[in-house]
Amino acid sequence: MALSGMRGLSVFISDVRNCQNKEQERVRVDKELANIRTRFKNQRGLTPYEKKKYVWKMLYIYMLGYDVDFGHMETVALISAPKYAEKQVGYIVTSCLLNENHDFLRLVINTVRNDIIGRNETFQCLALTMVGNVGGREFSESLAPDVQKLLISNSCRPLVRKKAALCLLRLYRKNPDVVNVEGWSQQMVQLLDERDLGVLTAVMSLLVALVASNPDGYTNCLSKCVYILERLTKSQDILQEYTYYGIPSPWLQVKTMRVLQYFPVIEDSTIRKGLFDVLHRILVGTDVVKNVNKNNASHAVLFEAIALVMHLDADKDLMSQCVALLGKFVAVREPNIRYLGLENMTRMLLVADVNESIKKHQAHIITSLKDPDISIRRRSLDLLYGMCDISNAKDIVEELLQYLTTADFAIREELALKAAILAEKFAPNLAWYVEVILQLIEKAGDFVSDDIWYRVVQFVTNNDDLQAFAAAKAREYLDKPAVHETMVKVAGYLLGEYSHLLARRPGCSPKEVFHIVHDKFPTVTTPTKAILLSAYVKILMHTQPLDQELQVQVEEVFKRCDNVVDAEVQQRAVEYMTLSRKGSSMVDIMAEMPKFPERQSALIKKAEDTEGESTEMSATKLRQQQNSMALVVADPGPANGGLPPPSEQLALPEPPPPSAETAAIPKAYANGTSNPHPSASTNGDLLGDLLAPLAIEAPPVTTPPPPPSQVDDPGDPLALALYDQQVNQVKPIGSIEDWFRALSLKDSGVLYEDPYIQIGIKSDWREAQAKVVLFLGNKHTASLVNVRVLILPAPHLKMQFSQVPDTIPPRAQVQVPVEVVCLSASRETAVLDFSYTTSTLPVSVKLRLPTLMNKFLQPAPISASDFVAHWRALVGPPTKLQDVVRGVRPMPVSDMGDLFNSLHIGVAPGLDPNVNNIVAATTFYSQAGATLCLVRVETDPSDRTQMRLTVASQDPNATYELKEFIKEQVIDIPVAPVPAPAPSPAAWGLTGPAAALVGLI
Repeated sequence: MALSGMRGLSVFISDVRNCQNKEQERVRVDKELANIRTRFKNQRGLTPYEKKKYVWKMLYIYMLGYDVDFGHMETVALISAPKYAEKQVGYIVTSCLLNENHDFLRLVINTVRNDIIGRNETFQCLALTMVGNVGGREFSESLAPDVQKLLISNSCRPLVRKKAALCLLRLYRKNPDVVNVEGWSQQMVQLLDERDLGVLTAVMSLLVALVASNPDGYTNCLSKCVYILERLTKSQDILQEYTYYGIPSPWLQVKTMRVLQYFPVIEDSTIRKGLFDVLHRILVGTDVVKNVNKNNASHAVLFEAIALVMHLDADKDLMSQCVALLGKFVAVREPNIRYLGLENMTRMLLVADVNESIKKHQAHIITSLKDPDISIRRRSLDLLYGMCDISNAKDIVEELLQYLTTADFAIREELALKAAILAEKFAPNLAWYVEVILQLIEKAGDFVSDDIWYRVVQFVTNNDDLQAFAAAKAREYLDKPAVHETMVKVAGYLLGEYSHLLARRPGCSPKEVFHIVHDKFPTVTTPTKAILLSAYVKILMHTQPLDQELQVQVEEVFKRCDNVVDAEVQQRAVEYMTLSRKGSSMVDIMAEMPKFPERQSALIKKAEDTEGESTEMSATKLRQQQNSMALVVADPGPANGGLPPPSEQLALPEPPPPSAETAAIPKAYANGTSNPHPSASTNGDLLGDLLAPLAIEAPPVTTPPPPPSQVDDPGDPLALALYDQQVNQVKPIGSIEDWFRALSLKDSGVLYEDPYIQIGIKSDWREAQAKVVLFLGNKHTASLVNVRVLILPAPHLKMQFSQVPDTIPPRAQVQVPVEVVCLSASRETAVLDFSYTTSTLPVSVKLRLPTLMNKFLQPAPISASDFVAHWRALVGPPTKLQDVVRGVRPMPVSDMGDLFNSLHIGVAPGLDPNVNNIVAATTFYSQAGATLCLVRVETDPSDRTQMRLTVASQDPNATYELKEFIKEQVIDIPVAPVPAPAPSPAAWGLTGPAAALVGLI
């Protein structure tokens, strides 16, 4: 496009570039927009040259990021101009300024069609390019037949046919009905005979989309695709212009192999042999060179070839050749090549039995764990996890434990979980497993979930010959100067149950064990204290006849705990005090825990389910929804390669239901749903909250919902779904309350997750406006149907969101952009009403969106003089409100200041001479404008549970809402425990001491 003759446009661009700051630029742009608007309103004397110039200026302003909400009619009118210069401007600017749903595009459909069916090839190219960029459903219904005629026409130049193929691809994605499979199957075969590689590449892009939707309808294209690959790899009749660094048309090779991955396994021996020859030629001819561009092209072809080899289930020699080649890539220094090698080696584990070949490269894979690039470290971890089996488990687990101390915090939790699963699946002996888990807790206690140490306790309880060893190991770890709280839990339980087995060893008498465990009591949290109290009474019980000195010390601990605030600890202290005074009868009541029923480990079941889902899908199946608005994602974690049969695995038992001996700590399940494991939480067992049900579970079996009387109270103030006759059988796999609280302080994270779907949020808050994107990710191997998303905005919010497809494909992700505008101050939030159906099982949830008031706050830096001046100007209600707040969570002043800063209420240190007070300032943004809000908090150092809060601003509504919002954040609202039904001992099948204990408590 020749713009050099437009002096006014050149001057305007120069003026904008010379602006010193954004404000000057905005003033210059506004001035130019006003001039353009005036000229367009009075079009008398407006020449075609001036119209083009002003439209170009509008496009440039739009490219700078400014809204252009006028001039669209003048732009569209240029498309109908007879001259190329004006038509070119119209098509280009229309493609940039208007989207497919704009009303003005309907006005040009006839003009565009006339250009497409006309004889001017230049006009045809302009029209096809514009339709290929912005064409929507209306364009597809009106223009698809004409575009198809151009594509199959022999009289059109290759340039036009290439654009026609890409244009038809766009129309097909918008409206699949425009291409009839029966009519186009044979047409595609003829188009694949095209000799021009430009047209052939465009046609192959179209074929990828067609085959992805209906592979059976285009099987007659298979032989043609193989012939094209043979022609390309042999460099037959390939023009120099389509050769990229010595590689014949790498883009066409990649697209052709991608098409072949959508077809079923090839049965024709001739075609199969020819295709394997081509793949062998690609594998042999690819190597790492110094030229980066050639590397990129050759590796794109190579990795697509490897994916095709995996899809075809090729012979072992070809698979081993692929592994050997990937092994070379893993060993090179260039990080991108090493990453691709690790990623593709992991994919090979999913579909082929190449574990033994991959083990040869184990040393290089372990070395990659120490790479500076975290993405390479993640891929190495996934690959090590996938290739682990009984023969190399010891080496891999030891490497993971060694790496755990230096690993990034972002992957430590995943690393700990995978190490625990591998240790459990492939343990050579039981003692090694216990030792590994204790090392894991020592090195990464913060990242070891309760599920892992639950398994250790269950394991030890069910194996008598392991109990003394485990207790001795726990005793050793407690002697160390720094002990993680999770280790205290494990050691407390093991020593309480089995410390009597060590009584003859030095330093392991009941009194010494009690003192070692009790030294950790002041530093642990309330749930751990409850476990330690149980351990104390067990240790005392094992000293028969009773050691009077030890009994006095233990009872002294119980006395100090019988009036604590926490009801759980208080109840245990009172009950154990009573039990400790029963003398020898306590032995029968506090007998050792019985063995757990034999069940498969939930951790191993999780790994097997992941593997089963992964192996059902070839690497190419992950692309099958690429034409949808859903974004296909890969499996989050690799499956376990070389999985031994269930009979050879370590069968670790599940815990029985909770008991009355140790009352279970109540768990609040958000979202108005019942406990995710109702069968485990509504019955009792002998461990209670010491061994709650494992949180990591496979998707639950669809069983009838429990009666309303047995459904747990949600106990979650954030849950909006109501209990009715239809209780969701699919439960969240985490705490919705915790997710919501985290999102109230962060801009991205998880809003909801169950075994089938994960809903994530990513947001960008700018003053009174926000752009929020909801990510709906299907975790299941089947489609989620009847998907419905409805956002109910609060009265003070204006929200717009796009439509969501009715179906989310397997392993796919849908993005839902939401635009938010704050109209006024309020503490209310928007509500997401979401529902879907999976396997005829309907699921419906209502979730609060984190559109809280603090999202529209920005800390306001302010000096002492300015603060005092504004504070004195606001003399009293309703612009200045004061309240004495009681029931505040006790916290130091510094922690309260950190809390205010996290809520975007900027604390101004040093403004108040009293160190126990906090002074802060923030700006609240709404559509009405910005409001400065001042906050003063006065605390009493002798009583941190109350404070005096004063908030002031020019807006009475903002003052009140901010005051109440701050109160909500600092007040400690206790959640009442949910009483669980107490089945009779006979219902549990308990007899003897266990039944006596239940009857007593």
